[in-house]
Amino acid sequence: MKIIVGLGNPGIKYRRTRHNIGFMVVGELAKRRAMKFRRGRFQSTQARGKIGKEEVFLVRPMTFMNRSGITAAGIAKQHGCALDDLLVVCDDVNLELGRLRLRRSGSDGGHKGLKSVIQHLDGQKFPRLRLGIDRPPGDMDIMTYVLGVFRRGEWPAVRDMVERGAQAVETWIYHGIDEAMNRYNESRFREIDNL
Repeated sequence: MKIIVGLGNPGIKYRRTRHNIGFMVVGELAKRRAMKFRRGRFQSTQARGKIGKEEVFLVRPMTFMNRSGITAAGIAKQHGCALDDLLVVCDDVNLELGRLRLRRSGSDGGHKGLKSVIQHLDGQKFPRLRLGIDRPPGDMDIMTYVLGVFRRGEWPAVRDMVERGAQAVETWIYHGIDEAMNRYNESRFREIDNL
């Protein structure tokens, strides 16, 4: 079993914001695989299905970002999921717009959602997929920036990044973290889908 947790904030107000790119990627996966989100345990919406031979749970915490770990840890424990079978998908202001970065473990890097997941899982040893949203311009406050909606001119890059993010998750499921890192960590541009 694989559990993919896309981080974001619930509600229409946040739907198209930079901080919700994790929700967008799990939403794209659900669309590609005809999986439907339903209200689930641990304050979440979940979509369940198969990707290849693997049973997969797509999860969107409904706790708001800084409490995402409640959902991630609860679902992982409920299903007896090993930490290396739990992938967290989130935004990253330290990566340029469009860049993907997969890691098998690591710190929260200042991301409050990842910090919550690390705290509730009692460790950093779970894979994560970070999606670049760029640094805030000028002296804009970082919270204002991440809770802001992507600008119109950014949407082509955002849509491409969401599609590649979904492909990166599928590659992780089919081929593992090393192959997914090799394919997706260097390029900002569309990968050929050759799963």
